[in-house]
Amino acid sequence: MTERAEKIKKELFKKLKKERFEHTVGVMYTAASLAMCYGADMEKAFLAGLLHDCGKYCPPKEQIRLCDKYGIHLTESELKMPALIHAKLGAFLAEHEYGITDREILDAITCHTTGRPGMTMLEKILYIADYIEPNRREIPGLKEIRAIVFEDIDRAIYLSASRTLQYLKESGKETDSLTAGTCEYYKPQQF
Repeated sequence: MTERAEKIKKELFKKLKKERFEHTVGVMYTAASLAMCYGADMEKAFLAGLLHDCGKYCPPKEQIRLCDKYGIHLTESELKMPALIHAKLGAFLAEHEYGITDREILDAITCHTTGRPGMTMLEKILYIADYIEPNRREIPGLKEIRAIVFEDIDRAIYLSASRTLQYLKESGKETDSLTAGTCEYYKPQQF
């Protein structure tokens, strides 16, 4: 771990709840492992994983207030589903509080909850690392996704997005267009 990452990790340890910090460390190492597998920049994956939830240090109402304060535009979907807000706030904080200037890392943090069509490899890695990290409680389909992610990241992304949409629908919760778009984009083509 670089000195910079170690410093950020110590700051997050103080700021995040214990469970959130443990999740963060799990995502950080999972992202680094996936970067090794797919030939991506391991340090960028490590930093993206470390900072992906830095915007979750406060409750959703406070996240909305901070977004308003910092001029971060929130969509109607994000306001209806506050669990999505921390991604944009996290990218802002990664840049302005933790000194990350690499656009690829900031973009990965921005789309780690919903994904997006046509993601870069780093965005794919962070999106799926957040879903499969070892501390994640068991949910339907997680074992299958973990089993294939190191062989076919696009299929793992499709399965993750489709499971998320299914969960939201069954729970009677709003679905967002980015998750739906991610699911459709990564859906295996039938010939």
